[in-house]
Formats: sequence, C-alpha cells, structure tokens
Amino acid sequence: MSDPNSAIFPRFLTLFITFLSLSCRANSQSSAVNNILHCLNYGSDPILSRSIYLPSDPHFQSVLRARIKNLRFLNPETPKPVAIVAPTLLNHVQGAVICARDNGLQIRIRSGGHDYEGLSYRSNVTFIILDMSNFRSIDIDIKNETAWVEAGATLGELYYNIGNKSNMHAFPSGICPTVGIGGHLSGGGYGNLMRKYGLAADNILDVIVVDALGNIHDRASMGEDLFWAIRGGGGASFAVIVSWKINLVRVTETVTVFNVSFTLEQGATDLVYKWQKIAPNINEGLYMKVRLTPLIIHNGTRHGNMTLMASFVGFFLGRCDELLSTTDKSFPELRLTKDDCKEMRWVESTLFYANFPLGTPVDVLLNRTRWTPMFFKNKSDYVKKVITKHGLNKIWEMMIDVRRSIGGKFYMEWNPYGGKMNEIPESNIAFPHRKGNVFLIQYAVSWHEDDSNVSFHNIGELRRFYAAMAPYVSKNPRETFLNYRDLDIGQNPSNETSLRAAKVYGRKYFKDNFTRLTKVKAMVDPSDFFKYEQSIPPIN
Repeated sequence: MSDPNSAIFPRFLTLFITFLSLSCRANSQSSAVNNILHCLNYGSDPILSRSIYLPSDPHFQSVLRARIKNLRFLNPETPKPVAIVAPTLLNHVQGAVICARDNGLQIRIRSGGHDYEGLSYRSNVTFIILDMSNFRSIDIDIKNETAWVEAGATLGELYYNIGNKSNMHAFPSGICPTVGIGGHLSGGGYGNLMRKYGLAADNILDVIVVDALGNIHDRASMGEDLFWAIRGGGGASFAVIVSWKINLVRVTETVTVFNVSFTLEQGATDLVYKWQKIAPNINEGLYMKVRLTPLIIHNGTRHGNMTLMASFVGFFLGRCDELLSTTDKSFPELRLTKDDCKEMRWVESTLFYANFPLGTPVDVLLNRTRWTPMFFKNKSDYVKKVITKHGLNKIWEMMIDVRRSIGGKFYMEWNPYGGKMNEIPESNIAFPHRKGNVFLIQYAVSWHEDDSNVSFHNIGELRRFYAAMAPYVSKNPRETFLNYRDLDIGQNPSNETSLRAAKVYGRKYFKDNFTRLTKVKAMVDPSDFFKYEQSIPPIN
C-alpha cells in the first residue's frame, strides 16, 4: 500500500513554492514602488503629489479604466501597474523614464488607450504606465499650414481645432475621434484623405521625444534615422513621443459624403467585384471604402435567414455634382444620386465617418470619453490582386457561417489604395505597405458578454475565418498593419525581445524595413529599455 502522504507532499510543496513566489513578487513590487516613489519625489520639482497614482489611491482604478477600450483586458486576471504616472510637464516625463530605468521597471506608454491588444497598459512583469493624456496642447498655424499637437490629444480634438481655424485645411488621419495622437501617428495613421495626401505619418515635419536616457530630442538632435523609424515603426520601441509637428493639407471648402448599401439579393457581389477595380484607380479626391456585414433577416433568402450587406461609404473633395460626374462615368452600377449625397465642411465629415447623426454639433469632437468599451478582437490583411466573383461568394458563405456561430457582431472593412499611396516609396518612412496593394482589410468581431467561454469561441471563429482568407491576401510575408495590433502574428514575452521571434511579426508589419528598424534601435536604445511583446529589438 502506498503512503497517502506521498501524494500530499508534492502538492504541498507546489503550493508552498507558489506562495513563496507570490510573496517574493509582492515584496519585489513593494520595494520597486518604494524606490520609484523616492526617485520621483526627489529633486527641485517632485511629481509625486500631482502626477502619480498608486493602487492604494482611491482614483487609481478610475484613471486606469478611463482609457481601456477593450474589456478583454479589464478583468482581475490582467496584470496591473504598480503605479500610473500622468505627467503634466516635460521634465516629469524625463523623471518617469529615468526612475523606471534606474529601478528596473518596465514602462508602458499610453496616450489614447486604443491599442487593440492593450499593450499600452498591461504587461506580465512589474511595470508602470506613463499616461500621456495630460499632454493635449494643440497649436494651429494656418499661415504656415502646420500645427504642433501633443501626444495625449485626440484626433477629435485636433480636427475640432483645425476646423475652428479654417474650412479649407485638414489633416489626413483616422476616423475615430477618441484615438490618441501619440500612437496613431507613430504607427502610420490611415484615413479617408490617404489617397490624396498619404498617411498621417507621411505628413509629420518634426517631433519632440524623450529617449531611454531621459534626454529630450527634436528632429535635428535625434537625427534622420530615428525620425524615419518613429514614422510608421511604432514610437514605443524607441522613445516617448511628447509632441508632433504636422503638415496641414488643403481641402475644398465643401466636401461630399455618402453611404449606400446593397444586399446579396440586390447585386452586392457584382458591385464589390467592380469596386475592387474602380476604387484604387478612381479620382484620388474620392475615397470609397466597403463595409461588409452579415445580417439576420426574416424573409427567405438563398442563405436561409441570413444575407450579407455591402455598404459603400464615400468621401469626396468637392461638391455633389462633381462627385456624380465621377461615379456616373467610372462606377454607374453604384447608381449614386443627389439624394445619397451630403455636402458639408471637412470638419463635419469627420463626424459622419465616426457615425454621428447628421447635424451633430462639431464640439462633440472634444468629448474624449465618447466611446463605449466592449470586448473585441481585430485583425488585418493586404490584398494584392482583385478577388474573383467565385472567391467573393466563398468569402460571403464563410462570413455568414461565422456570424451564425458567434454571439456578437462581425464585419470586414475594405479600405482602397491607389493615388498618393502608390507614389511614396516603401523605404520613405518605416511604414512599408505602398504600391501593389488593391486594398487593406480590417476584420472585427465584438461582443458584450463578460464570459471567458464566449471570448474564447468568438476569437477562435475570427482566427478560423482569417486562416481561410489566406488564398486571397498577401503572402511571404502575409502583411499586417501595425495600428491594427495583432498578437496572433507573433510575439515575445513581456520582458524579452528575441530577434528571432521579432522577425516573425517584424516582417509582417514592416517588410524589408524591419532590418533598418533593428539597427536604429541598436543606436538609440541598445539596452532595450523600451520593450513590449511586439517591440523592435536592437540588432547585435
């Protein structure tokens, strides 16, 4: 007969080791907190009293939650920072970097909190959040057609300030008003002006950053290599972005927008097939994306009680008559009419693209919290060749199958290329996805149930669909957009940046620019202080 204690002892030992590990970690974190508090509170301008939040602070949870957009990472299991530093002065940013580095703490930099994978506010090692949301100054210079905008400002705040100064200027960046400037621009920054003026990152003139040693740099002092890298390569791998100087672009005093939808029974497949040929080659002043959504309906269809809707959402630099002249000639099948057109100022069109009702006052752009957090997972792809009608029909069937399976929303957005995006060389900035693309796909699934089984199932269904899309998208590498962060494509542990592992995701995000990014990293941050699961490692 076996000794019953022989089974108990290993279990006890495991529990004891776990207890010691947790105790050591708690003691280590406590020591780290005490050290960094002493560091931050030392000097002629201590920042402790007004810029740092600890877990014991009654405001800690509200500050942490305020910019968490993905509820998948707002649960007890998600590791929390030992402190949130929300600086208000530039020397506070320097102090936070120096104190974190000297005390062996990882730093996660957060501006808007829209990182799809939550990497700006979570880590599996002891870390602090550097929350840049207090850095939100915007200085518009219409005479010189430039602006300085701080990293914690939102796209909505920038758009409002531009529109308040001029009806004939704009900035080519994204459609979500609550996205933070810091990460959006450093990752590239798509928007409906990209076919005319390129990306947000293509329109950056200067920058202020704090490096891993706590030094402040602008473009002149950092050099062109680092300035190249942080435009599309992700600033969080290299430095803390404090502010950007951007180039404002010219727009017409009146722009026109539209949104027309068709189901499969109304000919959506033929329209989407034609759109692939038209949208990247049409007048560069016209940006027309397609949103594809499986729908449950109650009248009979060939797919049972489901169909698919293709919504053509357009933005045009000019009036409705000019737009109709363009679409009647190049895309008559769309059957666009005057009733479909809405003329407005550019700043008002940013509300339309953000799904605000027509007539909403533009000052809603100043609302930094107008975002309903949800559980979601997103992915992306680039398409190099027009997908055949046969291929489209297979995709529709797969989409409907996924929608039947999940308990939430599922859609794709196809964003057209062409125009300026075909003219800028891949090596011009770190963002490489240029000529040769027909469109960019964003996949999205979202749900509201706070249930780990639902999350697991919905994410699994999206991954299954993504795998099935492989025949229709880019290959070797299968390219991905950095601003649509996706840990599925490869990652390192929180506190490691293996070059071998980084090559897997690095090639997908940056193609041939990845090697240069690792060399820049080695020059400006050889000790690899700025790291996260998909950061750029320094090459040896």
